[in-house]
Amino acid sequence: MRRIIFALILSFSTAAAFAQAPATGSPPIELAPDAPDRHIVVPGDTLWGIAAKFLKDPFRWPDVWRMNNEQVKNPHRIYPGQVVILDRSGTDPRLKLGQLVKLEPQVRSSAPPKEIPAIPSQAIEPFLSQPLVIDLVQFQSAPRIVATQENRVFTGNGDLIYAAGVDPAIRQWQIYRPGKPLVDPDTKDPDNPDKQVVLGVEAIFLGNARTVSAADEVTTLEVTSVKQEIGRGDQLVPASRPEVMSYMPHLPTQPVSGRIMSLYGGVGEGGPNSIVTLSRGKQDGLEMGHVLAIYRAGMAVTNRFDDDKPQIHVLPDERYGILFVFRVFDRVSYALVVESSRSVLPGDRVSPP
Repeated sequence: MRRIIFALILSFSTAAAFAQAPATGSPPIELAPDAPDRHIVVPGDTLWGIAAKFLKDPFRWPDVWRMNNEQVKNPHRIYPGQVVILDRSGTDPRLKLGQLVKLEPQVRSSAPPKEIPAIPSQAIEPFLSQPLVIDLVQFQSAPRIVATQENRVFTGNGDLIYAAGVDPAIRQWQIYRPGKPLVDPDTKDPDNPDKQVVLGVEAIFLGNARTVSAADEVTTLEVTSVKQEIGRGDQLVPASRPEVMSYMPHLPTQPVSGRIMSLYGGVGEGGPNSIVTLSRGKQDGLEMGHVLAIYRAGMAVTNRFDDDKPQIHVLPDERYGILFVFRVFDRVSYALVVESSRSVLPGDRVSPP
């Protein structure tokens, strides 16, 4: 162990490497009313939180860093102890990294500091590694639990389960139960106009298991963790590693419009920090880090001041929130609501702000 004092000066030429003008036609960048001249990054900060200190619209973060599309996906890292400086000298404001400062005197290990995440990791961490959506083909072919230890109705940590169709080369598994189908509210089946399109089946995560031994037809597994009851008929998917949330908050580069299909956990309405399911995915151009606005459809009202010719007027859609896309499947995405001035409801529309 040795004392390491942050006394490094970051070259401002590094920030200049990101000098790319904001996209043509973008509205002027507006600073937050009480934007500081600088901010010292501390543990617990997020890119979104820091951006909100400086900008009225935090999703304009890449513009003030002058990043191009590739740099947004692979941004320079920001760590506790660094200073984010607001440069107001030009036509448009810019952010730069300044001097590293010592947060507090203490003995530090040689482990490198951990970069700050894009959004609060505790809000989405469980959703990065758990199965959330199963397509219909995967649903039909996934291995299934055919028996439990001593024919127990439900199993716990350390219990054995027996499954058919397991790949013996895969050692770690996640256990799920199919939930409700995720239905696109805007799209009809071309072969059956009266039927809506199912984009996938929501997975209810139950726990984890590891392979103990494999026979010709049935594989023995040990349950290593339980979130909900596990029993016969539940299914398995190979365990996946969490994706690193290194993307900067940024806007889609192409038009995209979808709807909130559901709120995770089966609740009827939500707000900030709620997890929502979107009816658009990779096939529609969505990617991790995309920021979308939430809109409530305008109501239809009747003009009651003209009795002879009553007219119906549709009020404009009202933007009331912002969400951050953190996990993307082919036709479905999951997002965290970061701002909301009213209750978030299934059916509300999402599109770029």
